[in-house]
Amino acid sequence: MRETTKRLLSIITSVLLALIGLFLFFGGAQLLFLGGSWFYALTGGVLLAAAVLGFKQPRLASSLYAALLVLATIWALVETGFNIWGLEVRLLTLVGIGAWLLLPQVWRASESWLADKKALLGAVGVSCLVLIISCFSSYSIDGTVPADRMAAQGQPESAAENMPDGDWQAYGRTAGGDRYSPLGQITPANVGKLKRAWLTRTGDVQQAGEGTVAGPDQGHEFNLEVTPIKVDNTLYMCTPHSWVIAMDAATGKVKWKFDPHPDTADLAKNVYLACRGVSYYRIPDEIQTSCRTRIYSPVADVRMVALDAETGKPCDDFGDHGFISLREYLGHVPHGFHFVTSPPLVAKNRLITGGWVFDNQANFEPSGAIRGFDATTGALAWAWDAGHNPETWKPNPDDVLTRDTPNAWGVYTADLNLGLVYIPTGNSPPDNWGGTRRPFDDATSSATIALDIVTGERRWTYQTVHHDLWDMDIPSGPSMVDLPGPNGEMIPALVQSTKRGEFFVLDRRTGETVPGYPVEERPVPTAGVAPDDHASPTQPFPAAMPTLTPPNLKESDMWGATLLDQMLCRIEYRQSAYEGQFTPPHVGQTTVVYPAFYGVVDWQGITIDPQRKIMLANASYLPFRIKLDHRQKLEGNGTLPKWDGKGEEPAAKGDALSVSPDYGTPYIALTNPWLNPLQIPCKGPVWGTLSAIDLVTKKIVWQHPVGTTRDTGPFRTHNNIPLPTGMYNVGGNIVTKGGVVFMGATADDYLRAFDLATGNVLWTDRLPAGGQATPMSYEVGGKQYVLIAAGGHGGLGTRSGDYIIAYTLDGAQAGTTAQ
Repeated sequence: MRETTKRLLSIITSVLLALIGLFLFFGGAQLLFLGGSWFYALTGGVLLAAAVLGFKQPRLASSLYAALLVLATIWALVETGFNIWGLEVRLLTLVGIGAWLLLPQVWRASESWLADKKALLGAVGVSCLVLIISCFSSYSIDGTVPADRMAAQGQPESAAENMPDGDWQAYGRTAGGDRYSPLGQITPANVGKLKRAWLTRTGDVQQAGEGTVAGPDQGHEFNLEVTPIKVDNTLYMCTPHSWVIAMDAATGKVKWKFDPHPDTADLAKNVYLACRGVSYYRIPDEIQTSCRTRIYSPVADVRMVALDAETGKPCDDFGDHGFISLREYLGHVPHGFHFVTSPPLVAKNRLITGGWVFDNQANFEPSGAIRGFDATTGALAWAWDAGHNPETWKPNPDDVLTRDTPNAWGVYTADLNLGLVYIPTGNSPPDNWGGTRRPFDDATSSATIALDIVTGERRWTYQTVHHDLWDMDIPSGPSMVDLPGPNGEMIPALVQSTKRGEFFVLDRRTGETVPGYPVEERPVPTAGVAPDDHASPTQPFPAAMPTLTPPNLKESDMWGATLLDQMLCRIEYRQSAYEGQFTPPHVGQTTVVYPAFYGVVDWQGITIDPQRKIMLANASYLPFRIKLDHRQKLEGNGTLPKWDGKGEEPAAKGDALSVSPDYGTPYIALTNPWLNPLQIPCKGPVWGTLSAIDLVTKKIVWQHPVGTTRDTGPFRTHNNIPLPTGMYNVGGNIVTKGGVVFMGATADDYLRAFDLATGNVLWTDRLPAGGQATPMSYEVGGKQYVLIAAGGHGGLGTRSGDYIIAYTLDGAQAGTTAQ
């Protein structure tokens, strides 16, 4: 029986090695033919030889495998150094096979286990030692904010708008969007004692069937991305289905709730169900109104509602009994082609908004014009329309704003003293082909545009990407900060973050670069652009500011769960068009886009400590792939119906379901995150970081991976070993006067507190759902609170929920808030 077992295990071992060897040999041969690494073909050949030898000469087979393992270890070190994530994917598969071969019943030639396995035992030991040593490698930039900078104090900046320190009255606390709380009760010394003060459930959950999402929310991203605002003793927020809720800031008790009952036709078509926040405004005393303090909130069916902040009832003198339609002046808007997810900018009796226009559907989509409404009556005051002459005008009821112009869907910021609102624009649709873009489209896309709040007149424009073919729209308005100039004067500046991971520092009065923060035009790839399009030969790069842009990809950067799927990623890399950042999308060939439109820094924007002049940015790293193809292939066989923009967009069939139709253009586009068959990224860790950048010295003070793999596994499972890889994140961070940084955002469902001085994690709390939102902080009753929405994110695949959670120090620790 014992000999039978040995023989059976040896047969199974040889068969499995032969199968793995065949896969690696033929895949490796393809990779080698494409100009890639020789290692996989060689490994496949050795495994095949070992599988054959295992039947007749098991000791030789074992020694042959030991030699392969030693060679693999040397090769892995040459390719990646002592990088645990690089070594893990290269060696763990082979080490695991080696551990199996060490079993006493496998491949035995004599009675002495050591004699049979000595070479293999040594090889496994060497590989394991290398892996253990690599565990001590660091992926951080370690540093400390100088003590004098940590102690820096001064008068509140102009953007503070005379707000009480304990309030958080706008999405970024102020219209300037710095996300800085002037509260200092919570400090690095006591943040470990932070406890949940209350948890409230909004009641707005993803509408699902048994086990899987079905019904009205099927096919949507359901995202609780909200950052509540706090005015006096009340919190105000919105939910994915456009409910507006007021809560007691001390207890979380719901004061009122308003459901605008959005049109179900829009809800059925909208790609995203999300609302990032609401806006508060007090109508000036000189204006007659029965609804003085107001909450403005977007509705998913392209409306805006104004509610009495005290009662939650619609303000009857605003629009049509509290509502205005944002479809007006846009002509025909198919359901799902236009909606608003971000709070409007409300100031100087103006309500300013744009909205999201459905990406990559056509080149005749609704206008991306920015509109300013009377905040009291809801009447249109002006429209900034890049394609109209003059571009700022007041259309008549039957006029239509220029179709297909760049839109601005993120949160807008403003300098109220200058009277300017800063608009972050995107592309003229579609994103990945610009052959029919007009001069005014190219001039105003992927840019920061300053408009006069009252009149809507354009004051200046600064473009961050020329002729954008990669969907590098600016997803968040800039953050305001005053910086020292060359002669000791303070310059009113702004910092514009981008999906590229670059930061542009501009004079917010003029849009010119601040002295000492130059921008250079650098050559970028242009080869392979569609023959009926063009690519800009240069792109702007900040020359002095640190960058979070990742290095260009190499074949050796490819990753996976095993050596096998890593090889598939290497093959795809070699088959793809890629010459680094800004490689134009190719026709008929897949193009790697990295950094990608998922964003290094996305809609969360950045945080700035205005006193210490420290900027904080959390970043994600995930390549995407794009392929343009001739539309006749799918239209000819009927899977992609033709459409001229009239009526509703027709439903695609079969293979066309996953493509971007780009109606009105010669092409369709296939766009996907670059994952291998196991749904694991082809680009290895680190996947997410948090960085502190000194805006005065223009250096990274510290940078650390943030997040673990605990809730992210193969095939989008939610159970995994919490490896400290850094993790993809959606949502922002905040900083307090007390020197603590708070951030949720990561796909492992934690809220974390960091020491501003060092970036070290000081405290964590496990959230009941994904915390893909930006936290906020406020004071009530002498206590400082930190609050986050935990409701998950469909795109990131985190757990869904409807939680609003507030934290504070326990009673003995609370004391009096330091002002």
